[in-house]
Amino acid sequence: MSQDEPEQLKLMVVDDEPDNLDLLYRTFRREFQVYKAENGFQALDILEQAGEMGIIISDQRMPKMNGTEFLGRTVDRFPDTIRIVLTGYTDVEDLVEAINSGQVFKYITKPWTPDQLRNVVLQAAETYQVLKQRTRALSRALRRELLFNTIMTAIRGSLDYHNMLGTIVATLGQTFEAHYAALKPFETITGAASLPYQLRKDRYVYTADPNSLNLSPLALDQLNCLDEMIQAVEVQEFPQDGQIKLQQLEGQKTTITVLTVPLSYQNQGLAVVFLYQAGNSQSWARETIELISSIVEQMALAISQAKLYQRIQLQTEQMQAELEVARQFQTNLLRQSLPDIDGIRIQAQCLPARQVGGDFFEVFAHPQGDIWLAVGDVSGKGVPAALFMVSAISVLRRELSQEASPEPHLVMRNLNSGLLDDLVNNNCFITMVLARYTPSTQQLVYANAGHIYPLVWSHRQLVIQRDESESNNPVQPMYLQVRGVPLGILPTWQASAGEVTLSSGDALLLTSDGITEATIAGQDQCSSGVMLQQAGLWQLLLQQPNPLDLGNILAAVQAFNTKQEDDQTILSLEVL
Repeated sequence: MSQDEPEQLKLMVVDDEPDNLDLLYRTFRREFQVYKAENGFQALDILEQAGEMGIIISDQRMPKMNGTEFLGRTVDRFPDTIRIVLTGYTDVEDLVEAINSGQVFKYITKPWTPDQLRNVVLQAAETYQVLKQRTRALSRALRRELLFNTIMTAIRGSLDYHNMLGTIVATLGQTFEAHYAALKPFETITGAASLPYQLRKDRYVYTADPNSLNLSPLALDQLNCLDEMIQAVEVQEFPQDGQIKLQQLEGQKTTITVLTVPLSYQNQGLAVVFLYQAGNSQSWARETIELISSIVEQMALAISQAKLYQRIQLQTEQMQAELEVARQFQTNLLRQSLPDIDGIRIQAQCLPARQVGGDFFEVFAHPQGDIWLAVGDVSGKGVPAALFMVSAISVLRRELSQEASPEPHLVMRNLNSGLLDDLVNNNCFITMVLARYTPSTQQLVYANAGHIYPLVWSHRQLVIQRDESESNNPVQPMYLQVRGVPLGILPTWQASAGEVTLSSGDALLLTSDGITEATIAGQDQCSSGVMLQQAGLWQLLLQQPNPLDLGNILAAVQAFNTKQEDDQTILSLEVL
């Protein structure tokens, strides 16, 4: 028989009459691999040695053990075997229970005709083959599902790239009873023509416990020789055809079977798994290779996702580190030490909504004695706003460092001119209020480019207000309402300057809209909240004890918000 011819189906005939036994043997010996037994006990011994039969034909009337009793003993161990009973007419009633319970496929009465028996046996053979095909298909499906769930549960337990690679090689090695397994990741070389993949230095291995392999001392010695042979296997390039390859390698001391499993996703080679069996171990069958093939794509997808996750994690960590540097740079750029001037108290705080932000403040003491105050807000948030914030502060400091203290509205015009192109090209703008206070004259001159109104009030009036809690004329702040358009809107910024006198006990407050637009609790518990606005900010100021502490103001605003939506900047000048 050639290897291409299908293996003959095994058929057993059991009869205590030698003539019937020989007749059955001669009838089917050309088409089946026939086993003969003279009684049930002998038949059970043959089954113990030869294994499952496709068909068993048994006589019913036999001494010591009848046919249905013998066949019943084979059901648990060989449930797929097709069972046929030969019987006389008088024994038909005895077969009804056996047929109903599924132990007997059909019965044939004696004497039978050759054609009748042949047709029944051929039908039984076809039924057995269909049943075995379906059983194998179901078994493969169940095993694949079990393997898929086992592997995917294992590799999805962690998105860590390195842990996943180690888990894959260990799971494959254990599941497919490999004596040794190794996984080697590959990296794509951009622009390489001759060698499109480069082997990475990382290597993940699995070694089975020798005590669990039930190997002979010779096989164990062979297993220890694996390291001498696998080096020649694992230096190969990534398999270009992406196919699983099974090969046997002959060494000086042992023979090993190697199963090479490439893992690729979207035409990108990710890794290669090598499974090894040493000595005369049973190599992997075609069914096992098909099973591995069915889960290769899922494993490759999981590796690709873990690799992407790792790359995102690294990029995120790098970005966080860079943002921390930018945050520190921005923090240092905002003046940390405010000028100490007799008779004047200045406070300033800035809280970005993210690591970096677009809010800024500036306090500059001019050599001529003027004190410059500024609060600005770049549209947007994050890094783009922070970059314009740096540019704005740089240009502002250059303008304020002139030998003669300039006029606020002229400084604002120069700022607009210097930043216009970049702001327009990036669809950004800057709101800003700039004030110059001259202590000798107590004059405050300011320019406002679309920013919220500065507040001015007198501490003396607040003291009177608190003492007269029943007063019908509550104290209100002065809103400095002279204002122009934001920077970056028009080619030439034009607006007049405002002017006010700050006497002893007066205070000036500049804020960004991150404070006035912060959400606070509504008047009733069902309210979703309202914006603080400048009226709400003034109420917070009224509740603050002397001396004024901007940290308390920010804490009160933060208390109403679980998440800060915008940069928050606040600056005050008090004339003592």
